[in-house]
Amino acid sequence: MIKSNQSLLNKFLVVLDAFLIFAAFIFAYWLKFNYDSPLYNISPPLYGYPPPLKTYIRALYILIPGYLLIYGLCNLYGPKRLKSKRKEFKNIFKANCFAILYFIAVLFFTKISDNYSRWFTIFFFIINVFFSTGFRLTLRWILRSIRKKGVNLKHIILVGYSNAAEEYIDRIQNNPDWGYRIHGIVADNKPIGFTYRDIPVIAGTGKLTAILSENMLDEIAVTLGLGEYSRLQEIVKNCEKSGVHTKFIPDYNHIIPTVPQIEDLSGLPVINIRHVPLSNFTNRFIKRTIDILGAVFAILIFSIPMIIISILIKTTSKGPLIFSQVRVGRHNKEFKMYKFRSMREQTEASEKKAWTVKNDPRITGIGRFIRNTSMDELPQLFNVLKGDMSLIGPRPERPFFVEKFKEEIPRYMIKHQVRPGMTGWAQVKGYRGDTSIRKRIEHDLYYIENWSLGLDIKILFMTFYSGFVNKNAY
Repeated sequence: MIKSNQSLLNKFLVVLDAFLIFAAFIFAYWLKFNYDSPLYNISPPLYGYPPPLKTYIRALYILIPGYLLIYGLCNLYGPKRLKSKRKEFKNIFKANCFAILYFIAVLFFTKISDNYSRWFTIFFFIINVFFSTGFRLTLRWILRSIRKKGVNLKHIILVGYSNAAEEYIDRIQNNPDWGYRIHGIVADNKPIGFTYRDIPVIAGTGKLTAILSENMLDEIAVTLGLGEYSRLQEIVKNCEKSGVHTKFIPDYNHIIPTVPQIEDLSGLPVINIRHVPLSNFTNRFIKRTIDILGAVFAILIFSIPMIIISILIKTTSKGPLIFSQVRVGRHNKEFKMYKFRSMREQTEASEKKAWTVKNDPRITGIGRFIRNTSMDELPQLFNVLKGDMSLIGPRPERPFFVEKFKEEIPRYMIKHQVRPGMTGWAQVKGYRGDTSIRKRIEHDLYYIENWSLGLDIKILFMTFYSGFVNKNAY
């Protein structure tokens, strides 16, 4: 049923895309050549009068089929249940970039018209991207609203009970707009009738073939535990005999990254357990250069606020202006991290092993303000210049907690493969201060494995937007 629905939807999309391309073409012509258009005066017609529409419109006979073919090659007609909005827009933009090059090539080689306007081509490109994006966002909203009401569901069962099965069920049930309905779990390591979030174990794997022959399923998700992988080939073979689309959800997502780097060793796939983009010299050089320039610029910008904060700290409480604390950085090396002092003086032993919590009595009046606004972190700009830290990266922790967490939290020490940062992915997502350390590490690992200059820029903007005032920064 789902397959036929998808086929019908794709035919509908093709027809609508053809109409949108036509509409964008006509609208671009109006913007360029109509006297009433707000953009007419940008580039008036070369000979003082607009070319007739029929001269331009002849290109559509070649243009529309080519555009639709390129849309298909750029995956605009695939399933959309799990596709992110960002991914879909990226595909739309990529498809239109290739398509506009195709359009220009058509004009050049066929000589359909010798006086096509460059501004018309630019207008057409922008309008078509806008129309395509708007239409698909609207369609996405309609489909997800329908699925929330229990229509157009994809019916699936799970084969195997494991951590992967639980995580899969969690995500499906937390996102009803995806339109999945899980009918049960086929597993040998749990008794029949056992349930997880109202999803029951309905049979053992010995009855898998019979279940598949009796049910009209759209998908099978193989979620075997690591200890059952010796049976993986047999179970996948039985699933594929049914003709039902089969997915494999590995139970080792806590071992390898979400998007593993795979090498081809003469036809043998080799999975790298950990891919760290910043292990590349060029990436490190770019990031370090930006750190130095950014730190110098920030020091100049915040010099007056830092002077004011210094005066307020010295006049409202006793003790040093700068508080330094030993933290663990890149390659597990310890360094002194600087902050404006925000607490009353205390012994090293009393502060060494304690988290700062909400309404902590040790915090001074001015200290509470600079902590809530993250202005106590400004001296770390000098840590960045020294090379101990980066502007963006995982937050460094005290040695006592590093020793504690490395035994309790898997993959904790991976964060020390890069320089720690003043702000990071975990911080802008709200995981700072007295929050879940496991969630913090998950976000740190995501950053380490998916680093890019674009991600750093995104984190920087998110820090300015929401990071300076944070309810978890005590």
